[in-house]
Amino acid sequence: MGSFRNTITDVTGLFLFGCCVCILQISSTFKGVFTLPDSIYNLNTIFLSILIEALPFVLIGVLIAGGIQIFITEDYIKRLIPKNKFLAIVMSCVVGACFPACECGIVPIVRRLITKGVPIYAGIGFLLTGPLINPIVILSTFMAFGNDLNIAISRMMIGFVIAIVIATVISVLFKSNQLKQTSTHNAGCSHHVEKTSTSIIEKCTNVFLHAVDEFFDMGKYLIMGALVAAFVQTYISSEALVALGDGQAISSTAVMMGLAYFLSLCSEADAFIGASFRNLFPTSAILAFLIYGPMIDLKNTFMLLSTFKARFVFIFLGIVTFTVFLTMLLLSGLY
Repeated sequence: MGSFRNTITDVTGLFLFGCCVCILQISSTFKGVFTLPDSIYNLNTIFLSILIEALPFVLIGVLIAGGIQIFITEDYIKRLIPKNKFLAIVMSCVVGACFPACECGIVPIVRRLITKGVPIYAGIGFLLTGPLINPIVILSTFMAFGNDLNIAISRMMIGFVIAIVIATVISVLFKSNQLKQTSTHNAGCSHHVEKTSTSIIEKCTNVFLHAVDEFFDMGKYLIMGALVAAFVQTYISSEALVALGDGQAISSTAVMMGLAYFLSLCSEADAFIGASFRNLFPTSAILAFLIYGPMIDLKNTFMLLSTFKARFVFIFLGIVTFTVFLTMLLLSGLY
């Protein structure tokens, strides 16, 4: 009953929010009726573009998460994950590299995997490499930089090594799964699992029921993250951030990582934006932009906060930022 009430509340909230967005869109056509500042319309457009870009990947992610919940058992996962921590991290990074997902869609998948018994460090390895070095991202990077294989390979190799380092640090610092409200969420989903479903139709139905649960649980945080990202893009110009980069490796890398975080671009498309800065910043700073954004950005920080404990998310954010920043500074002499 509680779960049903929460779903009704989520649906009602999303409906009201959608009505507000529609009113803003209509009002841009009838500006004589509504006299809102142009920045509000710009914010609305950016917000919708982020949302439209992310939603298909989130839908794919929640469907996969539903499939994991129904078709994959805890025992199977335990047999699959190597006992050795480092081997488990490497395996999760390799699997993530082969798995086409964006930084939003992969969050519900990782949550479901960790709920099923995957260690936190293996889940983080998968979370980092999935959006960063899957085949679609590498191909888009290759094309965006004018068929420059060096940039695409550098993004893939450096990102892979950084992901292993971060997952290893996580394995040292955290022993538990760090999930937030694990028992509550599982209780909310348990009514689907407790039904002993033997037919494939029942199992597929339960996959969709879990996907709906996951979507409404994640969707509100995606909306909040997209709204904040749109606000930042509207009221803090990228030109002002670019002006902070004075050609030095430290400032240029910091500026490009800041842009990657606040712009919250989809990893399948961010290479085209990164390529547009090629004449303004050194290659190492561009690579920092391409590696940091898929690992962590503003909208996916909100989604991580919905899944993991806040302390873990902020420490994870600090580790990713420090590791990418330091690595790209050390490698700046090579580019």
